[in-house]
Amino acid sequence: MKYKILIVDDHWVVREGLKLVLETNDSYEVIGEAGEGVTALKLIEELQPHVILLDLYMPQMSGLETMKALREKQNETPVIILTTYNEDDLMIKGLSLGAKGYLLKDTSRENLFRTIESALRGETLLQPEITARVFAATNKREAEIESHERNLVLTDKEKHILKSVAHGYKSKEIAFDMGISERTVKAHLTNIYNKLGVDSRSEAVAVSLERGILQL
Repeated sequence: MKYKILIVDDHWVVREGLKLVLETNDSYEVIGEAGEGVTALKLIEELQPHVILLDLYMPQMSGLETMKALREKQNETPVIILTTYNEDDLMIKGLSLGAKGYLLKDTSRENLFRTIESALRGETLLQPEITARVFAATNKREAEIESHERNLVLTDKEKHILKSVAHGYKSKEIAFDMGISERTVKAHLTNIYNKLGVDSRSEAVAVSLERGILQL
C-alpha cells in the first residue's frame, strides 16, 4: 500500500524538490499539489490524502487558515507544516491547531520520512532544532504576557479612585477627598481605562470587579 501525500506550497521549486525526494521511497505517492489553501481544500476533499505537507505563508488562504477550515470540516488528515526560520509564532499557532510536525524547507531526507511516518501513526514529532525554537518562542510569549499583566496592576491610588467611582463619587469629590486636583483624578482615570481596556467608568468598575481587582 502506498501512502498518498498532498503538497501545498506556493513555491514551485519547493513542491518539485519534495516530490523528487518522496518519489525515492516506494511507500509514498504524491497524488496532488496546490499553491494556496483554497485549491488545497478542494483537493483534500477530492483525493483524500493520508498526509498533507503544508506551507504557512500562501496567497488567498494561508496555512493556518487552511488548518482552521479543516478543523471546521472535522477533517483529521495529519498535517505537517513546512516552515522557515522566521515563523516561530505561527508555528505555535499551528501546534494548537493540531499540526503533527514541522519541517524546515531544507530538511534532510531522513527527517522528512521520519516525520511523515510519525504523522501516519497519529503522533507529533518535532526535530530538536524546531523544539528549541518553539520553547524559546513560548517562553518569550509568556514573558511578554507576564510583563503586560504587571502593567495592568493598578496602583493603590488608582484603586482608591476606582472604589470611589464605584460608590458614585464624582471626580471633583474624589479630588477634594484625596487632596489632589480634579485634572489629576481624570488623568488617573485615563490610566485606569487604558490598563483595563475600557472606555467608561461603569466598564472600569465592572471589569475590575470581574477580575477581582476591586472589592466593594
